[in-house]
Amino acid sequence: MKTDDMISLLAANVVPVDRGVVARRYRWGILLGALGAVLLMAEKFGIRPDIRLMLVTPLFWTKIAFPIAVAAAALLLAVRLSRPGMPIGRAWQWLAIPPVLLWIAAAATLAAAAAPERLPMLLGATWRTCPFNIALLSVPGFIGTFWAMKGLAPTRLRVAGAVSGLLAGAIATIAYCLHCPEMGVAFWAIWYVAGMLLPALVGALLGPRLLRW
Repeated sequence: MKTDDMISLLAANVVPVDRGVVARRYRWGILLGALGAVLLMAEKFGIRPDIRLMLVTPLFWTKIAFPIAVAAAALLLAVRLSRPGMPIGRAWQWLAIPPVLLWIAAAATLAAAAAPERLPMLLGATWRTCPFNIALLSVPGFIGTFWAMKGLAPTRLRVAGAVSGLLAGAIATIAYCLHCPEMGVAFWAIWYVAGMLLPALVGALLGPRLLRW
């Protein structure tokens, strides 16, 4: 076969690349995760009874801002990990900023508190259940984010799985904020972070198996 004929054969029936496929898959994956987490939270735990008051409380929006920031940074990282050969760049730095700022704020509140008050500020009233509740609510997001990433072409499967799990955990934490009565910065800095890390750990363990293509 002549070279020109081979080139013509290879170029025949070439389908243009769908540039919107990444955004579309993550849009549906996140929507599934968010709706599933809210519905599961409402059914399993219930929305906090003073939610109307909380909606006009700045500290409540600060509480929600943390998982939103983590979710945004994790999404940026997940999109990059979904494409073979795409450099991660400073995405890791963006992911580190929300917890670092929260830990600084938590340290400041603990330093300003009297010594006997510090442990109750860290533990709150729900420290035994909070991380596991978040992990439970992350299940719909876990399914959605893994579906979105698997349909693309991740190559660093363990890291991609961890980031997908973290994204699911952040989405779950946003939903959990509608139920959680804890309003202490020090509490969020420990137990919300732990709740997000649980699905991230599961994602790292299952990534090589679930994301293989």
